[in-house]
Amino acid sequence: MNFTMPPGVDDLEALAASVIEALPDELLRFCDDSLAVVVEDLVDETDEADLDLDDPFDLLAQYKNGKQISPGVERKMANDEDVLILYRRPILDMWCETEEDLSSLLRQIMIEELGRQFEFSEDDIDDMTKRHYQGML
Repeated sequence: MNFTMPPGVDDLEALAASVIEALPDELLRFCDDSLAVVVEDLVDETDEADLDLDDPFDLLAQYKNGKQISPGVERKMANDEDVLILYRRPILDMWCETEEDLSSLLRQIMIEELGRQFEFSEDDIDDMTKRHYQGML
C-alpha cells in the first residue's frame, strides 16, 4: 500500500489482516480462529490508567484475552474473542520516525505483542521478527 496521506483505521485494519496471515506458525498455533484485530486511534483512558501509562503514545499494541475480564476472572458473556488492538497514532508516529515500510513495522509490532503474550523468549521473538522482516516466510 502506498499512502499520500496518513492511513486511516480501515487502512491499517486491512494491512493488519494481510500481515496476520503471514505471521510465524509458532505464533499462529496460539491464535485460534477467534483472534480479532482491531485498530483504535489511542488507548482509552481506562486502559491507560490500568496500565499506568505516562503517555498514551507509549502503547503500540495490546492483546486482550476475551475469556478474561482481568487475571483470574472469567468472562460470562457470549463474545469471547481474543483481540489484538493496534493503536494507530503511536504506530504512525513510529512509522514517521523510523521511515520503515509500514507493513514491516506492523508485522514487527504484532509479532512482539503476540510473542510476549504467549510467553516466548526475547530471543525467539527477535528471531521471528528478523526472519519475517527479511521476507523469510
